[in-house]
Amino acid sequence: MPNENVAKPNASAAWFFLSLDQPAEVDDLARHAFRSRTQFFRLFQALIAESPGAMRRRFLLERAAFQLGRSRSPVTEIAFDAGYASLEAFTRAFRRAYGVSPSLYRRTGTWRVHLPAPNEFHYCGPHVRTKGENTNMDLFELFAGTDTWYMRKMLEQAAQLTDEQLDRPQGFTAKVFAWDKPDENLREILERMVLTKEVWVAALTNGPMPPVENAAPEVRTAKALLDRSCRAEAEFTRVFRDIRDRGAWDETFVDALCEPPETFTFGGMFAHVITFNTHRRMMALDAFQRLGALIAGVGCPMDYERRDAVSNS
Repeated sequence: MPNENVAKPNASAAWFFLSLDQPAEVDDLARHAFRSRTQFFRLFQALIAESPGAMRRRFLLERAAFQLGRSRSPVTEIAFDAGYASLEAFTRAFRRAYGVSPSLYRRTGTWRVHLPAPNEFHYCGPHVRTKGENTNMDLFELFAGTDTWYMRKMLEQAAQLTDEQLDRPQGFTAKVFAWDKPDENLREILERMVLTKEVWVAALTNGPMPPVENAAPEVRTAKALLDRSCRAEAEFTRVFRDIRDRGAWDETFVDALCEPPETFTFGGMFAHVITFNTHRRMMALDAFQRLGALIAGVGCPMDYERRDAVSNS
């Protein structure tokens, strides 16, 4: 992968890792630095606060996360590129580092790439913007990514709450739609956010409708909602990335699940989902705060842009 670098390319010792595909034994690095092995190791530790081996392994995992989110390369190929002898070993290491398996990380969309580090050195992919470069921001990835990222953060936090806390009346009076009733508690807010994408995925793919009313308790737990969200997010993102790639935002589709069936544009429907999920996201964050369960960020896409610097990610 050409032009790979670290987040601070002019910093001391960064040149050792300009190419992650080249072997980087400590003896070779020490020779390039005109130091003995012991001197080099001590100097590196003193300057970087991380051993050369640990830093390289972290860069390789960060590159793997970058590739999972931004390429279609097979997971096995990414695992071998990261220096692992088997997919199983890579999966174990990736899960320890990111909290999810590589396949789930890919299905739920791009989110956190950088891992915690004692320094400010991180893997930086080949297409990261440089000074003076004219690039276009992908607003679909920004808004869809924000929605996916916050949804996961909130459902993971919800799993730490009790049923009493999730079902505690919040006293909301704002209605999402004039004909609807206000969301009454945190569980209902989160469930309706998940349900929104499930329903639209069903409309787009002619799939089965999810339970809209009187859903069984076992599909309304925080864990069940997270599983449902991951499945819906993966399919929703797949469909809309294809629409984005084809430039088909103004094309129309017929929602046969409506009574009577209605026609919508893809762009209008996507904006609809993001608008009302954003409204509910702000209500959910307020509910979390009332329950004493704080989530870093204020629900804004700029939080998603800065996600690697957010401590509670």
